[in-house]
Amino acid sequence: MTEHNLVETFVTQIINHSDYTELDRIYLQNQVLALVGDAALKVTTAQTDLLALKEELLETAQTQGKLEATNAAREILGAALMDLLVPSPSIVNDRFWTTYRRSPEQAIADFYQLSKQSDYIKTRAIAKNIYFVSPSQYGDLEITINLSKPEKDPKEIAAAKKMPSSSYPLCQLCLENEGYQGRANYPARKNHRIIRFQLGQDQWGFQYSPYAYFNEHCIFLSPKHEPMKIERSTFNNLFDIIDQFPGYFVGSNADLPIVGGSILTHEHYQGGRHQFPMDKAPVTTKLRFTGFDEVEAGIIKWPMSVIRLRGQDPAQIVALADKILFTWQQYSDESVEVRAMFNGEKHHTVTPIARRQKGAYELDLVLRDNQTSATYPDGIFHPHQDVQHIKKENIGLIEVMGLAVLPPRLEAELNEVKKFLLNQPNKIANMHLAWAEQIKKRHQITAANVKQILQTELGQVFARVLEDAGVFKQTAMGQAAFMRFVNQVGLKN
Repeated sequence: MTEHNLVETFVTQIINHSDYTELDRIYLQNQVLALVGDAALKVTTAQTDLLALKEELLETAQTQGKLEATNAAREILGAALMDLLVPSPSIVNDRFWTTYRRSPEQAIADFYQLSKQSDYIKTRAIAKNIYFVSPSQYGDLEITINLSKPEKDPKEIAAAKKMPSSSYPLCQLCLENEGYQGRANYPARKNHRIIRFQLGQDQWGFQYSPYAYFNEHCIFLSPKHEPMKIERSTFNNLFDIIDQFPGYFVGSNADLPIVGGSILTHEHYQGGRHQFPMDKAPVTTKLRFTGFDEVEAGIIKWPMSVIRLRGQDPAQIVALADKILFTWQQYSDESVEVRAMFNGEKHHTVTPIARRQKGAYELDLVLRDNQTSATYPDGIFHPHQDVQHIKKENIGLIEVMGLAVLPPRLEAELNEVKKFLLNQPNKIANMHLAWAEQIKKRHQITAANVKQILQTELGQVFARVLEDAGVFKQTAMGQAAFMRFVNQVGLKN
C-alpha cells in the first residue's frame, strides 16, 4: 500500500466532501495543525476513509501530547476536525429547504448523509451494538444491547466533578447545542447542525440522534426548554410532522416519571424510517366510537394496552384521541389496580405514535399508569423485580414499540450465562442464576444451539417486560377491564 502524508490526505478528503476547493488547502492544513499539532506533518498513512483518517489524527495528537487520554477529549477534538466538513447552520438550512421544494425525500436523505459523513451520527460506534430478532406470541421482537456510547473512565468522572457547574446548554435537546464545543461532563457538538421547521406557532428543530437505535433515528425538538406534555396539540403536532417529513413515523414519550423517557424536561418527539414490531400488530377487537364514524378504531394484539385509530382525516383522529386521553386521565378501576389520581397526583397519560399506512393516517395510543406500591416500588406497571436482571430502566417510546434497548452490562453477563448453560467454568451473576436454571430445564443445550436459545429466552423476558408495563393484562379479566374503559369513552351501539 502506498502511503501519503496524513494531514494532506485528510485535507484532500475534506475538500472532496465539502464546499472547500483546492484554493483552501493551505488554510485547511493550518486549521488541522492548530488542532493536532505540527508534528502531524511528518506522519504518513495508507488510509483514505475520512473517519479512519480522523482517528489517526487523534492518535497522532495524543502521541504528541496535544490530546488528553480521555474519551471526552477525543470526542471534542474529533468533532472539531469533522466540523471542517460541515457548512454553517444557515447554509445547511438553506440547502435543505431549497431541495425540499423539489423533493422532501431528497432533502431528508441529504441531511441524513451529511450527519453520517460528518461523524455526528456515530456509525462506527453504533455498529458495535448487538442486535437480533426474537419470536414471541406478539410477533418478532427486536433486541439490542447498547454498546455504542463510550463508557466514562473513573478519572473522567472525577475530573468532571471538579469542573465549575454550568447551565449552558440547559440540556442535550436545546438548540444551543448546535456547534457547542463540549466539555468533560458534556458531549461535543461542534459538528452538529439542526434543521429549523415550523410547527404550530413555533420554529422547531429537526436533527438525528448521534447514537441511533434504529434506521434514521431522529429527534424533533421544541425551541423552548419546557417539560414534556401530552395534550391535544401533541396529536396535531405528530400528524403535522409526518406530513412534513414523508416516510417517517413520529412518537412521543409519555409525560410522567416512570412511564416516560429519560429526558422529561424538554419537549421533544422521536421519529425515523423504521417499521417496529408494534406497527405490524393486528387489530383483534374492532371499535366504533359515537360521533367518530370516519375513524376506524381497535385494540391491537400487543402486550401493552394500545388503541389504534385510523382514517383519512387527521382532525377527526385528533378529536377522538383527545377524548380518549381526557377519559383515561380521569379513569379508575380498582379491580385491576388502575387509579387515575392519588393524593392529587396524576397517574395516567399515553404514549402516542403516528404514521402513514397505505395512504391513511394512524395513531396508536398506549395507555400508561405510573403508580407505585409497597409490592412494586419501582412501578406497578413497570418491569417487575423478577425480570429486572435484564431490564430495570423505564419503558419508553422505543421499547413500547417492540425494540428492547438493553444495558451494555449484559454483553459480559450473558457470556457467563452461556458458559453456565454449557456446564463450563463461569462467573454467572447471582441475579441471573434462577433464570439460567429455568432455561436449562426447558432446553437440550449444546454449543451449536446455545446462542439461539439464549436469544429466544431474552425475547421472552422482553415480552414479559412489556406485559408488566401493560395496564390491562393479557387475561380474561384484564381484557374485560379494557372493554369497560373503551365503553366509558363512548362506544357506538
